[in-house]
Amino acid sequence: MSVIGSTRVVLGEEVRPASIRIEQGVIVDIGEGRAEIDFGDLVVMPGLVDSHVHVNEPGRSDWEGFETATRAAAAGGTTTIVDMPLNSIPPTVSVGALAEKRAAAEAKLSVDVAFWGGLVPGSEDQIGPLVDDGVCGFKSFLVDSGVDEFPLVSFEELASALPVMRELGVPSLVHAEDPARILGLSGDPTEYASYLETRPADGEAAAVARVADLSRATGARVHVLHVSSAEAMAAVADGPGSLSGETCPHYLTFCAEEIGAGATPYKCAPPIRSAEHREALWDGLIDGSLSMVVSDHSPAPAQVKRLDDGHFGEAWGGIGSLQLRLPATWTGAAERGVGLPQLGRWLALEPARLAGLDDRKGSIALGMDADFVVWDPDGVTRVSGIDLEHRHPITPYEGMSLRGSVVTTILGGITAFDGTGVGPIGGRMLRRND
Repeated sequence: MSVIGSTRVVLGEEVRPASIRIEQGVIVDIGEGRAEIDFGDLVVMPGLVDSHVHVNEPGRSDWEGFETATRAAAAGGTTTIVDMPLNSIPPTVSVGALAEKRAAAEAKLSVDVAFWGGLVPGSEDQIGPLVDDGVCGFKSFLVDSGVDEFPLVSFEELASALPVMRELGVPSLVHAEDPARILGLSGDPTEYASYLETRPADGEAAAVARVADLSRATGARVHVLHVSSAEAMAAVADGPGSLSGETCPHYLTFCAEEIGAGATPYKCAPPIRSAEHREALWDGLIDGSLSMVVSDHSPAPAQVKRLDDGHFGEAWGGIGSLQLRLPATWTGAAERGVGLPQLGRWLALEPARLAGLDDRKGSIALGMDADFVVWDPDGVTRVSGIDLEHRHPITPYEGMSLRGSVVTTILGGITAFDGTGVGPIGGRMLRRND
């Protein structure tokens, strides 16, 4: 593939006709001449970047693995994912664990993959070595992560590590909920309202406010993961310029009022909240208080999601949605008048910036990797879990018709997905400091 074109190419803040010349996997020219492969009126956007994906391999590859996760990414228009340091065994909290992670990924990648490191008690001395080995930053939990191998850190432990990360130029990613405000499950465990009450919005907001203070005091770049509430979004907006936040398609699509008894595919943490919170998150994205939409892809087998008894207290809190991020986000965005450039920022540019990959990923410009998603914004994606490339078919989007459909995914100038299937394995493992 050497020259591709369309009447609708997303170039920064504009959408216009363009032809893009590719040599050795890199964009070398953007013009308006004849294209060898003409996509007509289909939208050509930067290949999507998803900076919040739980691949879980090694150790829990029966939940998800590199082969299936990256196939799902390719089928959904995502050309780069950044893998979270849990729920693999071992978690990526040391150089040795990172080596095991990379070995597990070898020869399995349909898209490019970078890696986050993890911060847990006792791993502080691994921050520098992991940065030298190319991790993009460090994730930590202020509450129980759900897996024993990745314990929470205290606010004091996080405060101690932030100056080190600041000096090394990498961000701190924080699951921000106040452990003192997490409640025990009461009432019927199959009712969603019972679970929702255990993780109140004020607990999320209080933790974000404290994290904002830490970022302000240390000057460290801190990123708040999966913002789910109006109060937490406001706390991000009130924070310093060194603080940022993300949300996820499930918070923008669903609301608590619509989740039925035993519907554990909807369980995640923080939880999906009321329609009022959903609208506040959309407002925060549109006004820039939140900078990106990422999947927080975290699937699990049916028995771990407790599909048999619908027990919200015992079910794993994670949603499988990596392949659906584009149509799920576009469905709500189009209804609210969001344009294609803004969508591209949320789904590609800002996640690439967070991970320190924006010198090669997240935009269509000279010298950037030739990664693209070609899609029909007026098409329809009809969701059937068994047709997804994820390891497990469990998804709260089951049966939905989402707006927009991916036609082709291009990775480094090579077709990775063409609408009929995922192409040959061609993904690379990326390092932040390359």
